[in-house]
Amino acid sequence: MKIADTSSQDVMVKDNKASNKKIIWATAIISMFGLAIWQFAPAASRWSKAELSVPLKRVRIATINRTDFVRDVSVQGRVIAAIRPTVYSPAEGTISFNIDAGSEVAAGQTLAIIDSPELTSRYDQEQASLENLQTGLKRQKIQAKKQRLIDKKAVDLAQVALTTAQREKRRADQGYQKKAISQIDFEKAQDDLANAKLQYEHAVADANLDKESLDFDLQSLVLQIQRQQLLVKDLLRQVEALEVKSPVNGIVGNLNVQNKTYLTKNQAILMVVDLSKFEVEVDIPESYADDLAIGMDVQINFDQQLFSARLVTISPEILNNQVTGRVRFEQSMPPGLRQNQRLNTRILLEARADVLQVRRGQFLDSSNGKFAYVVNNGIATKTKINTGARSLSSVEIIEGLTPGQQIIISGTDIFKNAEQVMLTQ
Repeated sequence: MKIADTSSQDVMVKDNKASNKKIIWATAIISMFGLAIWQFAPAASRWSKAELSVPLKRVRIATINRTDFVRDVSVQGRVIAAIRPTVYSPAEGTISFNIDAGSEVAAGQTLAIIDSPELTSRYDQEQASLENLQTGLKRQKIQAKKQRLIDKKAVDLAQVALTTAQREKRRADQGYQKKAISQIDFEKAQDDLANAKLQYEHAVADANLDKESLDFDLQSLVLQIQRQQLLVKDLLRQVEALEVKSPVNGIVGNLNVQNKTYLTKNQAILMVVDLSKFEVEVDIPESYADDLAIGMDVQINFDQQLFSARLVTISPEILNNQVTGRVRFEQSMPPGLRQNQRLNTRILLEARADVLQVRRGQFLDSSNGKFAYVVNNGIATKTKINTGARSLSSVEIIEGLTPGQQIIISGTDIFKNAEQVMLTQ
């Protein structure tokens, strides 16, 4: 009996090495593709949401930080002499200069002489009037002495007459008692005594009245002389002022009139510039006018060095959209300054600590400070913000941004007001 084998059930197996390789490669490709999708899906999603694409090199980015904030304004200053008095003509007349423009002069040095015949003649006339009044005062004093002597003589004579009348009255009293004289003679002696007393009293009263009158006349003359002396003194001052002198040490500026010119009173002649003390005159935009205050700190840049100064005056009016101020050096003045020299001046308007801020840029002009583009993972997103004080280098952020965020500070007009912009390399 033949036993059947299992050959009919056997299946020939082929070599599967090639198939396994294909499966491995397919799996790897699928995995890599999935990983790529997983990696680039967010970027693709962001790219799909971006309305515009802008190269990164065309924008400037700054980081929001919290630090001390200094609000300032930078303006051009012009060096001027702190002391530069203008000399004016004290009277009408013809001027003759003793110096030229640009000459160095000392205080009290004669600069020019003004020939004013009218003023000189008036001074001579008033001086003569003063001498006449003084002569009149002397004459009045002599007349007063004479009148006092006359009054004294009258009082003395009245005194003698009174004494005589009193003696006659005593004699009449004794004679009447002894019946040696008549009643009429006795009464006549009484009348004579009464008359002598009356004359004496009137003589004394007249003398006192004359004394008061003479004293009053003398006082009146004295007051007239004092008034005339003041007038002559003032005219003398004006005559002496015809010799024009330098008020300070310095240099003569430009002459406002020509030599041998006839001047009117109070006409400007020249200016003397004191070069030992300088100040800086600044023109500040009117937008900062409300923020300015006398006493503000100022930094002046000269020869790559900073010098401390202070704002000392502010013009009350606005001219050509600018406010004029004057700055004075606090301690040392830079050497080598010249009149009308230009200097960079920085006025410190405000200083605060721990202020959220960002570097200033053109985005403020593009958005008027109402929004900014926040950069995150290559996407710039339009974000509403609220800005505050602005300095030359920084701007205060009141709300809308947090420390560490990055925003575009360059002009954003190229974004065309898009909500999201992709920044490409």
